[in-house]
Amino acid sequence: MEEFFKYVTPGEDDVNWGLYLNVVGKAIITPGITYPSQSHPSGYYFTWEKGRILHEYQLVYVTEGDGLYEDSTGEYPIKSGSLLIIQPGTWHRYKPDITTGWTENYVGFNGMIAKHILSNSPLTSLMPVNYIGNREEFIDTYYKIYGYVKDEKPGFQQVSAGMIMKLLGFLISVEKQLSFAETRIEKIIQKACFLIRENVEKEIDFKQYAECNNIAYSYFRRMFKIYTGLPPAKYQLDLKIIRSKELLLSTDKIMKEICYEVGFESEYYFSRIFKNKIGISPSRFRTAAQNHSEKK
Repeated sequence: MEEFFKYVTPGEDDVNWGLYLNVVGKAIITPGITYPSQSHPSGYYFTWEKGRILHEYQLVYVTEGDGLYEDSTGEYPIKSGSLLIIQPGTWHRYKPDITTGWTENYVGFNGMIAKHILSNSPLTSLMPVNYIGNREEFIDTYYKIYGYVKDEKPGFQQVSAGMIMKLLGFLISVEKQLSFAETRIEKIIQKACFLIRENVEKEIDFKQYAECNNIAYSYFRRMFKIYTGLPPAKYQLDLKIIRSKELLLSTDKIMKEICYEVGFESEYYFSRIFKNKIGISPSRFRTAAQNHSEKK
């Protein structure tokens, strides 16, 4: 796709949504070209000598070329596949190497939800420049945001906000994958996930599992939660609920049979946990599904 950029002005409804878009674009900087282009508004344009301070978050994805980023914490090299996370109120500057140039994709956004996510999530521990490699899902998301913004059809801000959330979700996923890639603990966790899925109805001694793999249970539990988002016991509990929903929808088995088939201690305990997770009792879940099917 060729170069593009577009700045938008969010309305009151967009701001109240909690996450809103300010700018999206793609720039292809050829070797030797002055950077950045002077076509950008004063709030975005900067020189290397002075740098700049933004009043929004930006995700700048460099997919070709090399360069340098600098802020008050130091200098960071940029290479193809680097994602820059720029925080509002932070002095910074960056530029492509004059001999290589670069291709950058950027999106600027703000809002209460953006602030919450970028202040209370694994993203807070990331550096200003993070190497994630060239990933199609990232590039495609930038292009889709631009597609929504180009025509500014009603609701484009809300759809764009969802795509920005998607970018942030991708980033967390990629960082988790990179931190575990080809490590011994990743293999142990993957093996544990398989064990749980194959024995979802059985009681699994996770402490014994950790001991058999020569790691401390506290370390195994902590790393399992980072990898899957849940501690081992809750991961298994969620699979029990998923399996019980399948049985409720696809069989005529009574509650007691389903309860014991997925490994719950009692029908009462099963019903209580199911309601806490799904919001309604198992019997009401089955009835609602049957009524919906009959109406079709």
